Amino acid sequence: MATKEETEKKEKKPAKPRTKKVAAPAAVQKLRIKVKAYEHKVLDASVKQILDTALRYDAKVAGPIPLPTEIKKYTVNRSTFIYKDAREQFEMRVHKRIIDILDPTPKLIEALTNLSLPSGVTIDVKMA
Repeated sequence: MATKEETEKKEKKPAKPRTKKVAAPAAVQKLRIKVKAYEHKVLDASVKQILDTALRYDAKVAGPIPLPTEIKKYTVNRSTFIYKDAREQFEMRVHKRIIDILDPTPKLIEALTNLSLPSGVTIDVKMA
C-alpha cells in the first residue's frame, strides 16, 4: 500500500506551458479551370497555352491534373428488320484536365478570358 506522500507525488502533474493561439491564415483565392475535349492532342495543346499564359504573369499553378476519361457507348442495329443480331457499337471519349491557379491577379484573369482556344475545347472556370 502506497503512503500518503507517494500518492500526492503521483497526482501532481507538471503544468502545461500556455501557448498563444495564432489566427488562421487568410483564405487563398483559387481559380479552378476544367478543360474538356474529345481529342486529347487538342486538349493538351490548349492546356499548354493556358499554362504558358499563367506562367507569363508569375502565377502559382497546380496541374494539369488528368481526370478519368468519360466514355459513352452506343449500340445500334445494323439492319432495320430481320438481322437483329447484327449490331454496331460506337463510343465517344471525353478527355478532361483540371488546372488550379493560386492567387490570380486581375491581369491574369483578363489574359485568360482573351485567350483564343481551338474549337472543340470546353472550358469551365470557377473561383474557390
